[in-house]
Amino acid sequence: MSNERTFRILIIHLNEGRGEVVSFGECDRMGGGSGLAAALYDAYGLHHEKAHHPDQPLIFAIGPLTGYFPLMSKVVCGFKSPYHDQYAESHAGGRMALALRFAGFDAIVIRGRAAAPSCIVVGSHRLQVDDVHHLWGVNVFTTGKLLRKMYSGHSGHRSILRIGPAGENGIAFGSINVDTCRHFGRLGAGSVMGGKNLKAIVLQGDETIALPEGKTYAKLFRAIYEDVTSTPQMRKYHDLGTPENLLPLNERKSLPWRNLQQTSDPGIEGISGERFAEELLLRQTACAGCPVGCIHMGMLRERFGDEHEYQYRQVSYDYEPIFAMGSMLGVTRAGEVLALLDEVERVGMDVMSTGVSLAWATEALEKGIIGPDETLASLAFGKTAAYIEAIHHLGGACNDFYRLLGQGTLVAAKHYGGEDYACVLGQEMAGYATGEVFFVAQSLGFRHSHLDTGGYSYDLKHDDKDLEKAVRFLIEDERDRCLLNSMVSCLFARGVYKTELLAEALASIGYKKLAGDLEGLAARVQEARWQQRLKTGFDPSAIKIPKRFKEVVTSKGSIDAAYLNALREAYAKEIVALAGGVPTPAKADVS
Repeated sequence: MSNERTFRILIIHLNEGRGEVVSFGECDRMGGGSGLAAALYDAYGLHHEKAHHPDQPLIFAIGPLTGYFPLMSKVVCGFKSPYHDQYAESHAGGRMALALRFAGFDAIVIRGRAAAPSCIVVGSHRLQVDDVHHLWGVNVFTTGKLLRKMYSGHSGHRSILRIGPAGENGIAFGSINVDTCRHFGRLGAGSVMGGKNLKAIVLQGDETIALPEGKTYAKLFRAIYEDVTSTPQMRKYHDLGTPENLLPLNERKSLPWRNLQQTSDPGIEGISGERFAEELLLRQTACAGCPVGCIHMGMLRERFGDEHEYQYRQVSYDYEPIFAMGSMLGVTRAGEVLALLDEVERVGMDVMSTGVSLAWATEALEKGIIGPDETLASLAFGKTAAYIEAIHHLGGACNDFYRLLGQGTLVAAKHYGGEDYACVLGQEMAGYATGEVFFVAQSLGFRHSHLDTGGYSYDLKHDDKDLEKAVRFLIEDERDRCLLNSMVSCLFARGVYKTELLAEALASIGYKKLAGDLEGLAARVQEARWQQRLKTGFDPSAIKIPKRFKEVVTSKGSIDAAYLNALREAYAKEIVALAGGVPTPAKADVS
């Protein structure tokens, strides 16, 4: 971001094969990241048109601290989601944030639909839209290999985004793969790319940025670097990483098993973070601009050819992927979890939505509401081979059942039955069966994401059922995350980047006015995001929580359905108030 008052935005018109650079907005009011993405969608989005309208924008935005301080390594993707047809965000790391910074843009806005399957190539002085029809239908891994050969320059500051068959086939939770190990996963950004006939994006960070002169910035950078590389809080992300949560959550009866029919199981020993580290961990790596190294790469060893031949692949794993492909599906061998993750990556789908949707399908098959003619695979909890087959069918949308399931578990459940045990909280649930606060937070939260709320932590730390206290926590916790998501920080660093430190960092690179108004910025971003959601049709009062969540038993006891419903209603009212009320219906936008 330049130290001027406006953002430098590249708008790409795919249908015309051209781009334009524009000055947009006020840095002091929007910050960047989440705030910038919401403002850009408000300006360029078609609020009343469907998600797949070709002129709906696909937005990628970074923040003011990107490229200047450690762990400012994320990019915010803003778009209208094909999952629920409302404004959405997804966040990803990898090399993309720094590539965008070194290309000289605060955000990229992609509009229109290419005439043929295409790849966008962006540099500081370069924009081209190349025909890559030969890559359409090709899996994520092979696409990445071919793109690296086709665009070989600037490898240190180059970021490659691509989709797989799921995004091409309109699966509502098709993901965008970023530099192999990171993803814009949830809510279907990959399907937005597919709808635009956009197979890939190559960002080339081919310029430099000037660092502030004097001692203030350099001294602060060193202090933050030492803090994030030496504190126990950050060390845990490097060592076992987030999979260290599996054993404790299982012990506290808060880990979903077999479509949330259980919250604890002895089989956890086979898929614990410790088991992965002891048997499968090859190395740790990091997003560009991050010294922590939280990305854990496991070794997948598979036999091929004759009995003495093996192939080896590296597969990244974290807590949520292990829940989705492990406990939720009843798979209790770490190596088999990696095999499932590898297949999901290959077709390009969000791993949590994939795992939860297949868990529902397994129970639905057990209960007889669907049959083998629908599933085409003998789904059963713990049967890895059947799930690998089903993942292939789901990503390929190969029959009516998988086409429906690919639009979301509740879409399939409303058609076939089984809504009571569809584990959907706004979207397919994350791996925390901790209690009422998390269930409400994910159901109604802006991103329907565990990363947008600390509700699971609140459940684990509080036994009281103080409605006002819980709602206040949800609002304030979200606001704090809005601030970080406008910088754009990795949320693992939220214990390091407190408001005072963010203000000091901003001031050190010239954003003194913004540094003095961070509470105001957080409130504005929170309001702006909710306004976009409500303007695109979100009605928090209409959200329902399926029966399965009211049947959960944790170490604290059974879910209190009355408290759950009261909290849902109270939080829904606060969301509307945050957005300034329900927007007045308007006529459809025109392209």
